[in-house]
Amino acid sequence: MIRKNKRLIVVGDRVLVKAEEGDQRTKVGLYLPPSAIDNQAVQGGEIVSSGPGLALPDLTDQSEEPWRVSGNGREARFVPMQAVPGDYALFFRKAAVEITFENELYLVVPQSAILALVRDADEEDDDEHDHYEER
Repeated sequence: MIRKNKRLIVVGDRVLVKAEEGDQRTKVGLYLPPSAIDNQAVQGGEIVSSGPGLALPDLTDQSEEPWRVSGNGREARFVPMQAVPGDYALFFRKAAVEITFENELYLVVPQSAILALVRDADEEDDDEHDHYEER
């Protein structure tokens, strides 16, 4: 996400979410029971940015920190993120960390705290098509 010559980079397996204020029915049509809203157990919002995923260790490296990118010119590899910008995420509120960037309030949420994603069907079909072409 880029704003006014500053760039906010999400790291690891986390996503940056523009939170939706707690109504019972979300903008994407999900119904949240009052108990989930009252004790703020679950919240939803649109993902605006995501990290690269979890770093995979280089199994050929025998050092104490195999995830570190060494000078051998090999690129770091990551387990890809399932959540992508534009998705609507329903997540555990307790796992989120509030931040303010450029006077906008966001939540940083680990992918493991995401319960469900809502994605446009057209985009999902494109993703599946791309996935099969890679094989």
